[in-house]
Amino acid sequence: MKIGNFELNSTSAPYIIAEAGVNHNGSYDLAIKLIDEAVKAGAHAIKWQVYKAETLCVEDAPRFWEWEGEIKKEGSQFDSYKELDGFPLEDYGRLADYCRQSGIEFLATPFDEEALEFLESINVAAYKIASCDCTNIPFLKLIARTNRPIIMSTGAATLEEIKEAVETIAECGNDQTILLHCILCYPTRDEDANLSMIGKLKDQFPNNIIGLSDHTLGTDIPIAAVAFGAELIEKHYTVDKTLPKSADHWLSVDPTELKQIVDGTARVKKAIGLSWPRPLDCEIPTRSNARRSVVAAQNIKAGVTISPDMLTCKRPGTGLKPNKLESLIGKTATNDLSKDTLVKLTDFE
Repeated sequence: MKIGNFELNSTSAPYIIAEAGVNHNGSYDLAIKLIDEAVKAGAHAIKWQVYKAETLCVEDAPRFWEWEGEIKKEGSQFDSYKELDGFPLEDYGRLADYCRQSGIEFLATPFDEEALEFLESINVAAYKIASCDCTNIPFLKLIARTNRPIIMSTGAATLEEIKEAVETIAECGNDQTILLHCILCYPTRDEDANLSMIGKLKDQFPNNIIGLSDHTLGTDIPIAAVAFGAELIEKHYTVDKTLPKSADHWLSVDPTELKQIVDGTARVKKAIGLSWPRPLDCEIPTRSNARRSVVAAQNIKAGVTISPDMLTCKRPGTGLKPNKLESLIGKTATNDLSKDTLVKLTDFE
């Protein structure tokens, strides 16, 4: 499957999405800085969230997170989302152009039809579906019918709900769904990360690419996820964890940590290799020189009957294997052999 020009396959480095969300804080200049730093870190894509508070939640919807920086301390989801839903759609279009010029993919999560229609108009490479919308079947159908790749988080979903979502998308003629294991806790404790679920998703959905949308703090867990089979990593990202307005800043990775994820996941993916290509080319010199061969433990004259004390095993391993030693005891030396000589079968009869 391709996202833009990047082909996700068993040999490619994991695809890294810097989840900027609304960490632009409503500032176009800050959004540009987020893009520039993500490019320097080597991320493949930067992703935004496009929503309006009015279409996302009712006004008294309770928050499901705790953040001391909320402007309205006792407010609702609506109050929090309203702070950052005014970024102009046209500016997202400008950011998309800037991303293309900068060599990074512009991705976005649409949360309503207006956002979807706009993102279609600027030709996004793929859509992200947030965990909260994996059961929003009517909206899934609209997104699926664009026939673009879909990256869907599965946080808090049951296996049956995930299956329904995948089947819904497939029934719309779209077979390009990437599933992301996700835990909807902000932040997620290490003991709740449940990376084993990646293998479960791979077993249950063998025709889908599986990745991770991570909410743990730091970089260790997303890097480790690659060893469990994750081929795409999404991670909240900011240029300054102390910025106000967005509750995502403090639990995001910064540019230095983003680069650690890019480099670390690529290294782990490379290290996974194949299941049993033994021995490897890099092992051949060691295999030959660090193993042992049967050698003469002392000077041996031709015609002498070989006793156990006359032979031993030493490096290198380019001669007779040690498992041949016992078969030589009691035989007669046919040649004079100097101490430490690697012996051959023709040296005995």
